[in-house]
Amino acid sequence: MIRFENVTKRYRGTKSPALDNVDFEVLRGEFVFLVGASGSGKSSCLRLILREEVPSDGRVVVLGRDLRTLSSRKVPYFRRHVGAVFQDFRLLPGKTVFQNVAFTLQVIGSSRAFIQQAVPEVLALVGLAGKEKRMPHELSGGEQQRVAIARALVNRPQVLLADEPTGNLDPATSIDIMRLLARINAGGTTVVMATHEANFVDQMQRRVIELKNGVMMRDDSHGGYGDTSGLPTLAPEPVRGAAAVAALTEVLEVQREAAASIARGVEPGITRPAAEAAPAAASASTAASPSTASSAPAASAPPAPSAPSASGSTRPAAASAPAASSADRPAPDATTATPEPAASAAPVAPATTDATVPPSDVASTGVSVGEADRADASESDTEGRVHRTQPVPVIDIPEVEVEELGLADRLGLGTGDQDEVGPTS
Repeated sequence: MIRFENVTKRYRGTKSPALDNVDFEVLRGEFVFLVGASGSGKSSCLRLILREEVPSDGRVVVLGRDLRTLSSRKVPYFRRHVGAVFQDFRLLPGKTVFQNVAFTLQVIGSSRAFIQQAVPEVLALVGLAGKEKRMPHELSGGEQQRVAIARALVNRPQVLLADEPTGNLDPATSIDIMRLLARINAGGTTVVMATHEANFVDQMQRRVIELKNGVMMRDDSHGGYGDTSGLPTLAPEPVRGAAAVAALTEVLEVQREAAASIARGVEPGITRPAAEAAPAAASASTAASPSTASSAPAASAPPAPSAPSASGSTRPAAASAPAASSADRPAPDATTATPEPAASAAPVAPATTDATVPPSDVASTGVSVGEADRADASESDTEGRVHRTQPVPVIDIPEVEVEELGLADRLGLGTGDQDEVGPTS
């Protein structure tokens, strides 16, 4: 079908040849990919097959004809058997879809009846049925390429040449065009396609001829696009010194914040103004000396008034016990001290003591401990002071040998004339 015999092609003004001693043969019904980088000689091969160029050396035989010896007068008749699809579509802008496809048949002198029958068939084949009256500018890129393919197939050629037919199309449309070409090839048409689409070549697994600088590098019957590891990638390269620049930016930002704080009269690192820092400093100094802070309110607090008893007497011992116990209590830890603001009134210091009121004092005053506690609490509520913690009285219990008690006595269930304290008292 197509045979290159040691073909060399040189263009004027170039030192290296576009094709250098290329030799291969394409059989009838094959699907062949011509792959390689730009300038490797793919388009030169297609132009030689279409008889747009003649080889400098060697022979190109297509459909049994030596194209080097083919006269220019017979070239149009030869091209009736070879269809071509180009990357830029090459449609006639002033004609409709139907007229663009029919133009090929009109040039070769086909009858009107044949044109009316063949054009709708080929438009349906490429998926453009119903769009015969559209203009090229009313079509998308993929639809314009389908019109170009229909124009190449309308004369039912034996060979179809495709030069980058998916170069100007999006991926989804490109897949549709490749499926269309595969279907055309399945109908018996020989397809030779020059492409850079590695994915299509790898997926279809057809015959692959690779060219590099005009030299044929390989010819695989069921091959892929080839090694793409040497191709440049679009991955972003790491920027040297990026971490150092980021660190320097952070340092400069801290310096600017410090300078702005000094300009506002605030120490660097402190966001509160100086006027608001005074109460905080006073509170900190108070917390630093908890013993002094706790003793001052106690010293300034007025003595608690004595509670009158039922017989009209006062309770001197019980009333003075909390104040005396507060003096003997150790100073609280600095971490647990809660300083009060200087502007507020000095509260009464809580007087928590371990000392207890002996039962004899209770008997002598005639006032129970509970009544005295309630009297003190009411007085503190009246004066707006903080409630003081009163001591818990300790009752002397005679020592009893446990071995002498029975089970009921041990559990506090025994009966007797005197009240006994149970285990939950």
